[in-house]
Amino acid sequence: MTECSAQLPYVLVLAGHDPSGGAGLIADSEAIRAGGGWALTVPTALTVQNSCNVQAVIPQSGESMLAMARTLCEDFRPGALKIGLLASEAALTACVTLIEELQQRWPGLPVVWDPVLKAGGGLELSTESLIHQARESLLPHVDVLTPNRAELARLAACPTGTGDGRLAEHLLAAGAGAVLVTGTDPVERDADSLAEPSVIHRLYRRDHATLALDCPRLTGSFHGSGCTLASHLAVRLARGMTLPSAWQAAQQATWQSLVDGQQRGRKGALPEAQFLPWR
Repeated sequence: MTECSAQLPYVLVLAGHDPSGGAGLIADSEAIRAGGGWALTVPTALTVQNSCNVQAVIPQSGESMLAMARTLCEDFRPGALKIGLLASEAALTACVTLIEELQQRWPGLPVVWDPVLKAGGGLELSTESLIHQARESLLPHVDVLTPNRAELARLAACPTGTGDGRLAEHLLAAGAGAVLVTGTDPVERDADSLAEPSVIHRLYRRDHATLALDCPRLTGSFHGSGCTLASHLAVRLARGMTLPSAWQAAQQATWQSLVDGQQRGRKGALPEAQFLPWR
């Protein structure tokens, strides 16, 4: 078949659907479009949620996920794969199967995984068993993992008090190509950290080169910033940028979208990625 909008790189997205539009597939699509690409979206789960919290998760079947993704890939050639919420074993298995199929067809296809494990309002979105399975089966296929600090600790399954660098090294040894640890954490923020004028994000790589990037701290709370960052990163990798350059550009684009975010609902600002021009 003839591809549409051939000038745009495609990013295949497997993630949950947030009906409020602040996170999940909608946020992914807006960030990818703002970053100069086009999103091909496959829902891994539907959610009952608003801007304040997730009330329920309705996982989609692995068969439906594979059918949608395979049909899309008959027509479009993705330049990257972005993964978000995986709320069931069936979704995880389908995701791993799909990655293996795609990388046989297109070796070197970048895979970005934003491990959504807990909703900002507190609802658990995964189980320890599912996290263990993802660490064993999915992580070796992931080029860039983008956890916050709480997700980093849960994925690494290391003793309490272990530093971020050691946790990242554990995940690199388990197969991840790189680990991008975001410096803000909605679960563990305290008065001291909130007083710091900047937030430090760190990119850990297998070559033991750690890159750090400071961003001015923003006040308030934000819904969907993790999805936005991972998707901005994925589309830049799809455009052929190197990982360090893609990361810095994605971090800046995400920060700017938070600066420009608007109040919608009761929780706080949503990233306004849909209004950012492609630069």
